Amino acid sequence: MPRAIRGVLVECDPSIKSIIVNIDDKSGHEYIIDNLDEQHVVIKETMLQKLKQMLEDRLRETTQHGGDESGSE
Repeated sequence: MPRAIRGVLVECDPSIKSIIVNIDDKSGHEYIIDNLDEQHVVIKETMLQKLKQMLEDRLRETTQHGGDESGSE
């Protein structure tokens, strides 16, 4: 019998979606149910908060590294 998985449709910029896909790939595909197009992805409802936190952490790291490089010149 088929199983249904509750999901949340996420719309984002392609650059953010790329980070989400990267996080999903590294985690063994724990987050994404379906990769729809360049700006839309369906995320497992139960994993949404964890993915948001990981995305925020990744963006913070990227911003800090970018800020360090531009500040040193």
